[in-house]
Amino acid sequence: MSVFAGHPGAPDRLTVPEAARRTGHSGAGGDAVLPDVRRSDEWRAGHAPGAVHLPLEALAAGAELPDCARVRPLVVICRSGRRSQEAAALLRARDVDAVDVVGGMQAWAGAGLPVAGPAGAGGIVA
Repeated sequence: MSVFAGHPGAPDRLTVPEAARRTGHSGAGGDAVLPDVRRSDEWRAGHAPGAVHLPLEALAAGAELPDCARVRPLVVICRSGRRSQEAAALLRARDVDAVDVVGGMQAWAGAGLPVAGPAGAGGIVA
């Protein structure tokens, strides 16, 4: 059974370890895309490798999803989990299979998962 929204009994939020597993960041092959809904300055400071930048403001204004996010489940992340929870709800209202990450990038970095910055160098969670 999938743990993504839209499936009976599925949660709307994932822990960082489950998000890392679903997006392939834990070493296992993941099936989900990791949209990061933070502002551009936060994204540039540091984001999960392979994440897709999709600012909440753009999403709320009706922005199209990137091609890679149109046919795969989405695990949405932000800094602390508030904006990603809002973004996941917006996406589910558009019939998109989306959940968010509890604790966001702060929890991601705190769990020792990679954070990429400018030009692939080590990043920070801003």
